[in-house]
Amino acid sequence: MSAAEKRIFVAGHTGMVGHALVRRLKHYGYAPPLLATRQELDLCEQGAVRQYLGDEKPDLVVVAAAKVGGIHANRTYPADFIHDNLAIALNLIHESYKLGVKRLVFLGSTCIYPRLAPQPIPEDALLSSALEPTNEAYALAKIAGLKLCQHYRAQYGVTYHSVMPTNMYGPNDNYDLANSHVLPALLRKFHDAKIEGLPSVTVWGSGKPRREFLHVDDCADAVLHLLGVEDPPDWVNVGFGDDVTIAELAETIRSVVGFEGSIELDTSKPDGPPRKLADSSRLRGLGWEPKIGLRQGLEQTYASFLAEIEAGELRER
Repeated sequence: MSAAEKRIFVAGHTGMVGHALVRRLKHYGYAPPLLATRQELDLCEQGAVRQYLGDEKPDLVVVAAAKVGGIHANRTYPADFIHDNLAIALNLIHESYKLGVKRLVFLGSTCIYPRLAPQPIPEDALLSSALEPTNEAYALAKIAGLKLCQHYRAQYGVTYHSVMPTNMYGPNDNYDLANSHVLPALLRKFHDAKIEGLPSVTVWGSGKPRREFLHVDDCADAVLHLLGVEDPPDWVNVGFGDDVTIAELAETIRSVVGFEGSIELDTSKPDGPPRKLADSSRLRGLGWEPKIGLRQGLEQTYASFLAEIEAGELRER
């Protein structure tokens, strides 16, 4: 049975990454995936996960579900971040194994790597030094999921492997100003300032940290590319291969949105790690390449943002 014919359960399909995976599966002619909303299936409840997987019998599980957020959310709700993400990983990975699922892809984040990891960050930097304190709880849960896949694969012979994307953006992102990541938060700020005729937009931090941004459709394509690899690495980074400062990001978003006011930096707010650029050479060596540049991706994302507002579907949580 080819990957396109398999019953694929996309856990977390209402989130940005899961939503992109569903779009790309349809685009490439895969069979309609198995989907369940949070109301239909609580991934933090082991019994519910066992029941769902037993009833639906997927051939392949993609774990795109997660509790995610920016610096503010991670610092404010660390217990929620570590509990929910540990529960999701443990329940889906263990119950998939128990019910005979032979292949599983677990999605994490490059925030699993140390705060002062070598740049670009190679996969073997994992656990080599201290994590970034502002997202330690989330990172620890994602490291646990990665290690669950690695050790279940080693002990039981199942092909469970992980994908660690860099900062992502695109359609169906979360635009809550308090709890979203930097790019959607800035896009929302500049849009609101433009509509309200404000003279300036405030950006958290010094503007000096460098970040890499990957369009979510490129990430989804990377996952599907890996499904065609018979013996994939235990985990791979997925990144665009270039980074920008937060100040440069803000200026590009300002231009895309068409905001004519100024940018103010609030240096009393935390910066997070000074730089976070992933070394994606392991995945590129398997034949994958990103296709969507930052300016193009931001233009597409802003168009999607406006369409989501118009349809009353903008995510704000």
